[in-house]
Amino acid sequence: MKHVELLSPAGSPEKLYTALHFGADAVYVGGKKFGLRAYADNFTSGQMLQAIAYAHAQGKKVYVTVNIFPRNKDFGELKAYFEELKSMKADGVIVSDPGAVQLCLREFPSLDVHLSTQANTLNKYAVKFWAEQGVKRVVLAREMHIDEIKETADFVGNSVELEAFIHGAMCISYSGRCLLSTYLTDRDSNKGECVQSCRWEYRLGEVSRKDSLTIQEDEHGSYILNSADMNTMPLLEEIIAAGVSSLKIEGRMKSEYYVGVITNAYRHRLDDVYAGREVDPRWFDETLAVGHRDYTTGFYKGDAKQCYTTSHPDNPYSFCGQVLGYDDDRKAVLVEQRNRFYRGERLEFVSAKYGVGSFVPEQIADEDGVEVVDCKRVQQKLWIKTDTKFEKYDIIRKKEGDSDAK
Repeated sequence: MKHVELLSPAGSPEKLYTALHFGADAVYVGGKKFGLRAYADNFTSGQMLQAIAYAHAQGKKVYVTVNIFPRNKDFGELKAYFEELKSMKADGVIVSDPGAVQLCLREFPSLDVHLSTQANTLNKYAVKFWAEQGVKRVVLAREMHIDEIKETADFVGNSVELEAFIHGAMCISYSGRCLLSTYLTDRDSNKGECVQSCRWEYRLGEVSRKDSLTIQEDEHGSYILNSADMNTMPLLEEIIAAGVSSLKIEGRMKSEYYVGVITNAYRHRLDDVYAGREVDPRWFDETLAVGHRDYTTGFYKGDAKQCYTTSHPDNPYSFCGQVLGYDDDRKAVLVEQRNRFYRGERLEFVSAKYGVGSFVPEQIADEDGVEVVDCKRVQQKLWIKTDTKFEKYDIIRKKEGDSDAK
């Protein structure tokens, strides 16, 4: 089976380093302007330049989102931004608007253009049209069935690359083309300011009455616009066989923990596919270890559905810390604390080198060598005694509800 690109989200520099550490072949990022995730941390120009150089040194790629729907007044600054990204040697720009696509292709032909999923590309003729304009890659709309993707790939051949989402949140509207946030909050989702109004609990009212009625579903309420999350791990072989070149994980607004765990799970699952190994169920289990709504395989098999329980599910694990490095002399790993844990309780690790496992820290000390029993200071740096040589960006976690502290 052909090898395809695993593309992970990076809403901040730390998430970029985490994604690459756990096996992403490429990441997509946003600058401080012109991207559809305005409330992510995003990248300053200096951070982006450094991130691109870091990725290239590892043979990895960085794509930059420039996918808002710009107004006339935006184009002067937009041109300057494309020039800046070209000078940084970005591997591609993800663009939605035809005018912005034309600007980049005309003025900066060496800068690869990827057509964003926001462009709602749903058929083979539209893909061929964009290929003829000079677009290198089309990010397909999430609404396409897997048979339609295969038909499209056969139709366009090698004239353009196809990218498809494989995991993460799904929009209630066609590939994010939604006005709900703008209408209810005056925050324009098409300029990167979406407040996810579709996840709210709604009430049904009658115009002439002052009261309203909740649409009954269960004890949690009713979330009539709340899409279930996508999880295509059971379909990976079929998606690859359909002719996709890049598999994209959603989540630039998600945590480092989410980025690391989900990238790691799909990396191992893909490597098993390439090696012809049997499906290992633990990698699907890992997708359950992050906060998520009910899972669906989306429109690939016509299984898209809504989640009626809640729009803010609890995370089954607590992200306890991120590894900063290992010291052979101390025989200890340096961890930056994120959430509370105790000496003597069972913790789990997610490691790019060692996979997923557990251990019990018997000795913990701060940077001054003072013994620590209750690790509750956020971002405190802690030395944890262990013979396992964890690597920078590995993850330490514990299952919620588990506490075997001494």
